[in-house]
Amino acid sequence: MSRSYDKTLEITALYEISKLLGSSLNLKSNLRGVMRVLAEYLDMKRGTVALRSDSEVLIIAAHGMSEEEIKRGRYKLGEGIIGRVAKHGSPIVIPNIGDEPLFLNKTGSRKTIKKENVAFLCVPIKFKNEILGVLSVDRLFGSKGISFEEDLRLLKIIASLVAQYVRLYMEIEREREAFLEEKENLKSQLKGKYRVENIIGQSDSMQEVFEAVHRVAPSKANVLLRGESGTGKELVAKAIHYMSARAKGPFIKFNCASIPEGLLESELFGHEKGSFTGATAMRKGRFELANGGSIFLDEIGDLPLTLQPKILRVLQEKEFERIGGEKTIKVDVRLIAATSRNLEELVSSGKFREDLYYRLNVVPIFLPSLRERKEDISLLSEYFIKKYNAENNKSVMITPDVMNVFMNYDWPGNVRELENTIERLVVMSHSKSITASDLPLNIREQSMRSRYAVQIKDALPSTIEDIEKARILGALQMTGWVQAKAAKSLGITPRQIGYKMKKYNLQQGEVGSGK
Repeated sequence: MSRSYDKTLEITALYEISKLLGSSLNLKSNLRGVMRVLAEYLDMKRGTVALRSDSEVLIIAAHGMSEEEIKRGRYKLGEGIIGRVAKHGSPIVIPNIGDEPLFLNKTGSRKTIKKENVAFLCVPIKFKNEILGVLSVDRLFGSKGISFEEDLRLLKIIASLVAQYVRLYMEIEREREAFLEEKENLKSQLKGKYRVENIIGQSDSMQEVFEAVHRVAPSKANVLLRGESGTGKELVAKAIHYMSARAKGPFIKFNCASIPEGLLESELFGHEKGSFTGATAMRKGRFELANGGSIFLDEIGDLPLTLQPKILRVLQEKEFERIGGEKTIKVDVRLIAATSRNLEELVSSGKFREDLYYRLNVVPIFLPSLRERKEDISLLSEYFIKKYNAENNKSVMITPDVMNVFMNYDWPGNVRELENTIERLVVMSHSKSITASDLPLNIREQSMRSRYAVQIKDALPSTIEDIEKARILGALQMTGWVQAKAAKSLGITPRQIGYKMKKYNLQQGEVGSGK
């Protein structure tokens, strides 16, 4: 005699199972829910889902069993009924578990029932030809000679739904693990890349910076980086973060001068949905995103006075509220701030809070301008040339006259200006060598003025002719001995410069002040 189901119950059960499996990727919770539906709608008790590995099958979800009983549900491939189904992929029905020696009852979940009244149904969870695991249930009956064909038919349908869900979960888990592995690899690379040893600088002033970074990085202290724009404050901030115990946490950077004042609070502290026009969803701010890591606030001297108390509260209490929110959010964040402005003057003029200044200025590190570390210019130039040659598939070289100009230029934009200049030179170069005539006019002119100042100072007391000869020689060297360009830079005609060259017996290759 075959068992039959109320079709309405069967359809309802399948609907509930489909809804569960489509609700989320919480594997164990959803599979427990499927087993609960089998018990409540179809009277299938002690349902289990066991997933297969290379050598064993492990129950991961069940209904009607304790956690201890579930833990005991571990089978070798081919062991017992579950192990056999997992190994061979064919359903097995045990009409009466009391009469079946292969039924192991490893979970010990049937101690209080009469085994002669329990059937055990076990079907494979298969995706295409791959056996992913096993679905099993107990069926209670009151008489012998019952067929379980309807039970098997229904369990196969449910196992098919479970198989698709498990397969999707496994694929997503594989991708997630690959992503996490890649993320860890990138973090390791960043940790190596942003060590202070990888910052270029052999000058005494940069060695002092490196020493300070080594001392402060392992600590919990807030750090204030001082220096002109373009001196590498962000690079030093990253070195401090990646050399600290927070290296595995996030590094969030934010420029206080780059966002309109009306948006700053939302950017830093986040907002709740509906807190203002346009706030269509809850958004976390930078401090919340930096939890467990470091936040780098660049140009903190531009922070409006209205926001400074909230920053001070985060530093003192480690807490804040989003805009429009009542819940206090706790954060564990290290602040690394930077500024190119004179904070002391801002404090004196009432534009920067004195208490916030002292909170920030726990460990100040001063980064020198490039004109204060000119011995590093050649090293930096060599690095940037290699970098942009590689990016643009070129092999451009800097000639000595270019390096001469670089050494005499003041670099008001510091390392950033040097890098941008070299990138432009490499990109625009049509030959293997970059000469002084390829340089931007402002760099050539300022460098020339600096050189003249040095030459005139060294030559004093000098005759007017000595000074004129030095100016003409300098202009010729700056322009690669192109007379028309040299004349233009001096504000005279090519004919006049030709006359002066003959007068002073100037020939290409001559160096010095002309003395």
